[in-house]
Amino acid sequence: MTTFKAALIGTGAIATTHVAALRHAGEQVALCAAVGMDAARTQAFCTEHAIPRAYTDYRAMLTREQPDLVVICTPPAPHKELIIASLEAGAWVNCEKPLCASLAELDALQAAEAHTGRFVSTVLQWRSGAMAQHLKAQIASGALGQFLLGTCLTLWYRDAAYHQVAWRGTWRSETGGTVATHGTHLIDLFLWLVADVWQEVTARIATLDRDIEVENVAVATVVFANGALANIVSSAVSPRQESYLRLDFQKATAEVRALYQYDNTHWQLTPTDGAPDDPAVIAARTPNAAHGGNHVSQLLQLLQHMQRGERPPISLEETRRVMAFTAALYKAAITRQPVQRDSITPDDPFYYAMNGEP
Repeated sequence: MTTFKAALIGTGAIATTHVAALRHAGEQVALCAAVGMDAARTQAFCTEHAIPRAYTDYRAMLTREQPDLVVICTPPAPHKELIIASLEAGAWVNCEKPLCASLAELDALQAAEAHTGRFVSTVLQWRSGAMAQHLKAQIASGALGQFLLGTCLTLWYRDAAYHQVAWRGTWRSETGGTVATHGTHLIDLFLWLVADVWQEVTARIATLDRDIEVENVAVATVVFANGALANIVSSAVSPRQESYLRLDFQKATAEVRALYQYDNTHWQLTPTDGAPDDPAVIAARTPNAAHGGNHVSQLLQLLQHMQRGERPPISLEETRRVMAFTAALYKAAITRQPVQRDSITPDDPFYYAMNGEP
């Protein structure tokens, strides 16, 4: 087994979660350095987490440390630059969402990935849990029947103080509002589970009770190729917080209720009265002892693929699917017109920014 040399870029709140995940990986990873903007704060972070070296210049870190894996935990705006530099330095990348600002940036990242032979994974950890993986297999096998109706609710709460951080609340620095920064986890899980065969989206977004540019409420209706329908709600103004996904199939209803992560106990699968003894449905209801959908489970998957030199499961190709949907949702909301799948191309302003503005 290879031990990979890893480095962090970004030492904010979410970086602590990534440090814990890297430590959980044991001998697979050696965390060698962290990069932050403020020298004293970065050194304090490294001291607290027993990270050997602190940097304020990410290029100096990449040159001196030559890491195998770079974990990017910064605000969204510099992600593209940091990812390309890390790839060119010979590292794989695990980057927090939003991965980048637009489909145009994502295409540039895919070109850099192809040029360097290294891979990028986005932190969309909900699909990496054991129950999600098991349910995906059951759906793909046809055991649950045809997908008919979806309900995807990200109901979170962020007060005014949350948006006082300098990079939050604007299209340019945050790339989008609650859809791009909060709802993307459950939206990604939803589209991945049902094989992402959506055809059209209509939507409305609003900014309520907060002095920010981006939306903090969004409601969308999605039509799928087989005629199935879904509603997607993303909110940052909901005091009783919950993440809830419900998928209704011909033979069963699958549900998960959690907040920021889940384990098998958060899932429920209810068969129709007409098929209570279907063995595939019963198997899908049976929890196991494997990991839930969190940063640890996704990192372990990524490291397994690094060991084999294979593209990770949540690669740029997968990220493009959820980003293309997000761009379509924003375009539908801003133009007040339905948007078709794969209709946002380089001649469309929404290809270059989620709000369609330069």
